[in-house]
Amino acid sequence: MKILLVSDDESKYIWDFFQKEKFDDIDLIISCGDLKSDYLSYLATMIHAPVFYIHGNHDNSYIKNPPEGCECIEDKLIKYKGIRILGLGGGRKYKDSPFLYTENQMEKRISKLKLKLFYNKGFDILVTHAPANGINDDNDLCHEGFICFNNLMDKYSPKYFFHGHVHMTYGRKPRLTTYKKTTIVNAYDHYIIEY
Repeated sequence: MKILLVSDDESKYIWDFFQKEKFDDIDLIISCGDLKSDYLSYLATMIHAPVFYIHGNHDNSYIKNPPEGCECIEDKLIKYKGIRILGLGGGRKYKDSPFLYTENQMEKRISKLKLKLFYNKGFDILVTHAPANGINDDNDLCHEGFICFNNLMDKYSPKYFFHGHVHMTYGRKPRLTTYKKTTIVNAYDHYIIEY
């Protein structure tokens, strides 16, 4: 299965210079946040693959204008073609805003999913906006990762962890990182991965 990951910056390659044949084999699109609602709706229309999304820290406009033809997987554990996908959007709380959380608040969100995680025997893909603590994050509060994401990887060993938030233009941030048995992908702009 080919998954198109998008996050943080509307890709000129996709939006301005779209060539349909380059995306004919995409089976699923996952947004890791901070993209225009119209952009996600455009992807759903042009690529003809399901679009799953979580909220980024700047996605307040989604409250009134959610992406059309897309499915929000925020605070959900869903199955798609046998793959278990867990969605936890938002970033570290650095001001009052709908999609910003303290470490404790993010832990509470995860604890509400414990029964689903138990019945489904974990998950295969973690989709977030913020990164895990100490892995691809930065030292400022806004871009600091969540410790509870590290704990999720430690407990469930998912195959993949997709995140955004820390733009690869901020410095020499890697696209791919490995943490124990999990491949971590920074979805900034766009990236295609095969599951």
